[in-house]
This record gives sequence, structure tokens and C-alpha cells, in this order.
Amino acid sequence: MTTSDYATYIAGLPRILCGAAALFRDAGGQVLLVEPNYRQDGKWILPGGTVESDAGETPREAARRETAEEIGLDVELGALLAVDWVTGLGRPPLSVYLYDGGVLDGARLAGIRLQEEELTDWRLVASEGLDPYVTGGMAGRIRAALAVLDDGSGTAELVNGRPAR
Repeated sequence: MTTSDYATYIAGLPRILCGAAALFRDAGGQVLLVEPNYRQDGKWILPGGTVESDAGETPREAARRETAEEIGLDVELGALLAVDWVTGLGRPPLSVYLYDGGVLDGARLAGIRLQEEELTDWRLVASEGLDPYVTGGMAGRIRAALAVLDDGSGTAELVNGRPAR
């Protein structure tokens, strides 16, 4: 296969988007959510964002970079808790990687500094109180990740926030 043939082959392959986020908790198990200023639906999200794969960035690197940019915490991330295949209208599928950000003590929480260009607020929310804040898929992703942390079952494979099998 020539270089030109290979480039044509690659250009014709299906595309997906890739995102990565970190799941931070407080000592009581509440989850750190952030309020983005760019969403029309008013829903909150986890710290994270797009993987800059064209620049060679991995999902883990993206989650750490986005966390540092968005909330001012540069934290070495723990285990991969969940991978979610998220479908949507008008865009390619999105593959989301969710990593363990760990438990933040009072000093770390007090050190949160929001990226004002993208975020307006942050808060800690208990698992049972997620539904008013996040989309159904995000709530499922967070709850699956918390279950992995609780039972040590390994990475959760999800489709739109639900178990893949």
C-alpha cells in the first residue's frame, strides 16, 4: 500500500470523539461537579474535556490537563473507573474515559480555582442527589464509577451511562 493509498484509507475510516474526566470525592463520598457556562440545558459535569488526540494526548493526560485547567488541581489520577460509549444526534459517537481523582480534603477543596472562561461554579453532590444536576447518562457513569470504587470490580464498560452487558 502506498502512502497515498494509506492516507485515503485512513481518511475514509469512521470517526469518534474522545473525552476524559476525573471523579473527585470528599471524605463523605460526595462527588465534585462543575457548572459550565456553555451548556444550554443547565446541566453540570465532571472536571474534564476533549482529548487532544491530534497532538498525541492520551485520555489520562487529557483528564489531568483539563482538571488542572478547569479547577486548578494538578492531581496524578488513579485507576480507570469507566469507559462510556455515548451516542448523540448530529455528532459522531463519543468515547468517555473516567479516572479516579481521589478523595479531596478540606485544604484541597479550598484550593479549587475555577477556569472562568468555561465554568461558573462547583459543588459536592451525593450520589443519590445527582439527577437534578447531570444528564441521565452522566449520572449512570458516575454511579458505575462509584460502584467500581466500592466493590473493586474493575473498569465499568458502559453505553450511554448503562452497563454494556
